[in-house]
Amino acid sequence: MTRDYRRLHILVEGQTEEIVVNNVLEPYLRGRGWTVSQSIVVTKRSASGSTHRGGVSHWAKVEREIRLLLRNTDLQVLTTLFDFYAFPDDAPGMASRPAADPYKRVEHVEKAIFAQIGDPRLVPHLILHELETWVFAAAEQLGWLFPDPGLAERLKADVLNAGGPELVNDHPSTAPSKRLASYCGTYSKTNDGPLAIADLGIDSLRAQCPHLDKWLTTLDDVKA
Repeated sequence: MTRDYRRLHILVEGQTEEIVVNNVLEPYLRGRGWTVSQSIVVTKRSASGSTHRGGVSHWAKVEREIRLLLRNTDLQVLTTLFDFYAFPDDAPGMASRPAADPYKRVEHVEKAIFAQIGDPRLVPHLILHELETWVFAAAEQLGWLFPDPGLAERLKADVLNAGGPELVNDHPSTAPSKRLASYCGTYSKTNDGPLAIADLGIDSLRAQCPHLDKWLTTLDDVKA
């Protein structure tokens, strides 16, 4: 008997997310019965037919890409990997975010995106607050990559003060990515971060990041 499989596509914001999908999430999800593909969002199409990918400033570009991908009827689930930090202000739900804790705010936007698209195969996911949140969860593993003995402790202190990696704030000067750039001038977004996350592992990452854990649980619950 042929084993049932589930086909999942992950639409990502940029190169770093693509690397994390390929090196961390895809092997994990494959082990959970998913056949995984991914693509970086197209932000510009020229008249010559060439495309530009990565980064997003307007919701219309994301919506267009989502709707194009959902034309594939073989796709069982389409999900997203975008930062909640600096997500386009014109996206569904952004203007009406409740004055509540960050988990309720990001879930409000995800639900609004789902309602806007209107396809049950879509599982919107925004990283709270950005992918570097997961690097903060892997503070010890990141510390192994650098000679600065205080780097890991600074990240751990920020996590402790915030109440968890996902709650390290999203102010333009103190968002996780900004803190990493300040703490370590040689930090590489596309190399060091993904390495640290991979070293930490999915199980430990899920234990520290409730919003990420809820997303993966949702995917686990999808039936073949």
